[in-house]
Amino acid sequence: MTKYGRLAVPIVAVLALLYFFLLHEPPEATSLDELTSETTEQPLPAETEASVPTSVMIDVKGAVQNAGLYELPAGSRINDAIEAAGGFLPEADSRSINLAVIVLDESAVYVPKQGEESVELAAATPGGNAEPGLINLNTATEAELTELPGIGPAKAAAIVAHRTENGPFKSTEQLMDVTGIGEKSFEQLKELVRVR
Repeated sequence: MTKYGRLAVPIVAVLALLYFFLLHEPPEATSLDELTSETTEQPLPAETEASVPTSVMIDVKGAVQNAGLYELPAGSRINDAIEAAGGFLPEADSRSINLAVIVLDESAVYVPKQGEESVELAAATPGGNAEPGLINLNTATEAELTELPGIGPAKAAAIVAHRTENGPFKSTEQLMDVTGIGEKSFEQLKELVRVR
């Protein structure tokens, strides 16, 4: 090899490395959303779509124009239930009710009159008087589940996913079948949830 030939090989090697590391564009990164979009966009089986109610039945009582049973879209608020009942009577104590609370299926909303002692039903008690404030594992949204102690967005999503994949919960104890919820977590939750 000539004197220049020996120099050419290392120079070509250095230029090739520079091209590879500096000028060569790396492949585009794939985001986590793109990787999971294929699996999340698959339609749910008809069986699971039917298990999530699209409407709720609400019993509106007390100082409203037309007390009675009303069917409202799921996710409706106490304000919607009172409007469905024709609105407040003039003597209604509207300040004692949180109109922003989302009503649950089989809830009762009681609107007290001014001066009347507040009744617990004013907070949209699920299932009437039987189990006030309990969250139904089979109908609760992820947002509702995060209101439970120790349940953040990830565990709430896991509960909904378990319900979607395995069908409705048959007992509250089945909550321990959900990834991330063991006996200790269940002990905190068992008095706050129900299955219907």
